[in-house]
Amino acid sequence: MSILTISREYGSGGKDIGRAVAERMGYRYIDRKQILEEMKKVGTQWEEKTKYFDENRPNIRERHDWFYRGFVALNQSHILKNALKNNVVIMGRGGSFLLKGIPFALSVRTTAPIEKRIENVMQWEDINSENARYLIEKADEEMAGAVYVIYGRHWDDPEQYDIVFDTSAKSYEDIAYIICDELMRREQFNTEDNRKILALRALAADIKAQISIDPLLSVSKIDVFPKEEGMTDYGLVLRAVVHNNEDIRIIEEKAKELSLGAPIECTIHYHWQSRFK
Repeated sequence: MSILTISREYGSGGKDIGRAVAERMGYRYIDRKQILEEMKKVGTQWEEKTKYFDENRPNIRERHDWFYRGFVALNQSHILKNALKNNVVIMGRGGSFLLKGIPFALSVRTTAPIEKRIENVMQWEDINSENARYLIEKADEEMAGAVYVIYGRHWDDPEQYDIVFDTSAKSYEDIAYIICDELMRREQFNTEDNRKILALRALAADIKAQISIDPLLSVSKIDVFPKEEGMTDYGLVLRAVVHNNEDIRIIEEKAKELSLGAPIECTIHYHWQSRFK
C-alpha cells in the first residue's frame, strides 16, 4: 500500500482531509496526539519537550541544546517507524521531507486564502476574526520556522510537495477522492527495493535517536544516513563529533548493535571543548 503526508496551512482543512482519506482507505491516522503518546513511552520529559517545541520556535541557544537535538531525532524516528508500516496518513511534523524520494509516498499540501482560513478557524474555535487571525499567523510562523531550522527548506514552497490543493477551490470530499486515487496508483511502486530504502532510513533515524538521547554520551553533532543510490552499496554511515574521547568506542559499539547486522561506517571526531560550555 502507500503512505500519505500532509502539510497544511492552519485553517485550510488539512486535518479533515487527512481523516477522510484515512477512513476511506483504511489507513492509520498519525498526528500530534499519536506522536506525543509515543514520546511518552520513551520518557515523560520527551513528551513535555515535544509539547514545548511544538508551540515555541527554539531560540539560538535551544537549537544547540541536548533536549532539542533529542526531540528532533526522536520525532523523525517515530515518523519513519510509522511510515514503515505503510497504510498511514502522517500529518505534518516534517513527514513530507523525511519521505521525499520514496515513490509510494505521496506528499500533499493544503492552502487557502487568509479570509477563508479565518472563517474556518472562527467556526472551529468559536472565536472572533481578530483572534482567529492571530492564531493563524502564530501557527504558520511556528511551523514555517521549525521546518526551516530542522530541514533547511521553505515550508510554503510548492516545489517541495507532489500536489498542492487550494481548499477554497475544491470541496474536502473532492480533494480526498483525488488523493485516494493517487494513493492507489502509487501502490505499484511499493516494491521490495523501495521498501528496503525506507527501512534503511528508519533504521538510520532510530540509531541517531538512540545515541542522541543517551545522557551519558557527550555528542554535540551526529548524523546517520543510509546509502541509497541504486542500493548497490547497502549500508549506513554515521558521522559524529564528541567531547569525550572514550565515547568514540562506546558510540561505535552501540551503533553496530543498533544496526541489526547492516554494515555501518562510523567516522567520529573528538573535540576538546566541553558540551556544557
